[in-house]
Amino acid sequence: MLVRLTYLIATRIFAWLFLMTRSAATKNVEILILRHELAVLRRQVTAPKPGWPDRALLAVLTRLIPQALRERRIVSPRTLLAWHRRLVKQKWTQPPSTGRPPLPEESAT
Repeated sequence: MLVRLTYLIATRIFAWLFLMTRSAATKNVEILILRHELAVLRRQVTAPKPGWPDRALLAVLTRLIPQALRERRIVSPRTLLAWHRRLVKQKWTQPPSTGRPPLPEESAT
């Protein structure tokens, strides 16, 4: 129990020291991300299902924080890539053609 308490205190102290070295802009962006994540989670009863505006805002704001902090968000880099792939797939898919394909012109005569 004492070892765990010492570990938790030490990690908090190091986290605070690290926090003091970061710029104010990075801290503000992280606060915006955390607030938006909380807003999304409060709207959900089950697993979070952010809508398109939520995903877009989180994707943009996530790019503004350091790489080490990106990995601890509910929106991981893998999630952002999956959203992008899904968006591209929806945007660039063509509906299947209906009916018989056209005949070449030389066989049409």
